[in-house]
Amino acid sequence: MTVTLPAGFHSYVANIGVKDSTDDFTLVVADSTCAAAGVFTQSRFAGPSVTVSRKHLADKKARAMVVISKNANVANGAQGLADAIEVVAGVADSIGCDPYDVLIASTGVIGRPYPMDRIRTGLAGIPKTIDGTDAEAVARGIMTTDTVHKIAEATIAGTSARIVGVAKGVGMIEPNMATLITMMFTDANIAPERLDAIFRRVIDRTFNCVSVDTDTSTSDTAVIIASGAAGKVDETAFEFALHEVALSLTKQVARDGEGAETLIEVTVDRARDAEQAKRVAKSIVNSPLVKTAVHGADPNWGRVAMAVGKCNDIDIDQEKVVIRFGEQEVFPRQVDASGLERLSDYMKGEDVVIHVSLNNGDASATVWGCDLTDGYVRINADYTT
Repeated sequence: MTVTLPAGFHSYVANIGVKDSTDDFTLVVADSTCAAAGVFTQSRFAGPSVTVSRKHLADKKARAMVVISKNANVANGAQGLADAIEVVAGVADSIGCDPYDVLIASTGVIGRPYPMDRIRTGLAGIPKTIDGTDAEAVARGIMTTDTVHKIAEATIAGTSARIVGVAKGVGMIEPNMATLITMMFTDANIAPERLDAIFRRVIDRTFNCVSVDTDTSTSDTAVIIASGAAGKVDETAFEFALHEVALSLTKQVARDGEGAETLIEVTVDRARDAEQAKRVAKSIVNSPLVKTAVHGADPNWGRVAMAVGKCNDIDIDQEKVVIRFGEQEVFPRQVDASGLERLSDYMKGEDVVIHVSLNNGDASATVWGCDLTDGYVRINADYTT
């Protein structure tokens, strides 16, 4: 069955000719201004969509979110900022709200201005009554080079309240706040300050733990809007459900990495602290040598050892480190030729788990990524041509 938006939200998705004939204009509108939170890229080349939305979310409230795909509108100077502001103003005028209650995200090629004549026509075509509820259409409308749309939902325990999330992104992904573009909508009634705190915690444990290619986008945007239509909920139950949605989307993003064939999950435990665990795990999942070994189903644990060692933490002692592929220990207790053959068969699956214990503390972290294939090279070698 089609996933629908939570109560209190409606959508409009269309093609306005930004680049091709696929949908490229996505608008989700709440029935009234409500609690919202967001986190954005820390890139020094952040696009005007990030600048505008960050400013508009200062009061932790929003009414609508518009996404233009196939064009990032980044590095276009004052004109790029003016164009983003014009899009927000056009949406606000169509739905009858303050422009400061409209958030915007944009994704696609960097350095190309919006085709404003087409976008103005598209803004003029927004229907007077927005009544769409198809969340999957929203997920498809924000896609660029994604091969599949990404969507997840959860019901908050003990209530009828729901959370629905969508995301896009397959390349230029190692978020430094949130990731790519993800939007979450809920009909739970959560105070703005509490929504912001919960959202940031969840993002840090999910989207901030994904990496496809180590590259932080100029346009990373993660937003949640809460209509409140389903009433108050227990905050612990809400955070659990939100984490469930965000984790599903995180894994979908990693699995659909450009050219990807294998999802890589790396857990580092028994670390000094969570920061060390996450940094070491990221070092492993980001290593081109590890990623290509996974792609080739080669259980070359030496590459994992390299990725741990290059973090250069003085309290990482190779005599204490344990490395596993799946549940099989490969260092320090190494496997024989037949064991390596079994591990190679394991690595031919759709998911590969790498588990490293540092044994210098009790903290842990899990991150997600994907293998590095010739498909990634081809997609990005030909991206703008």
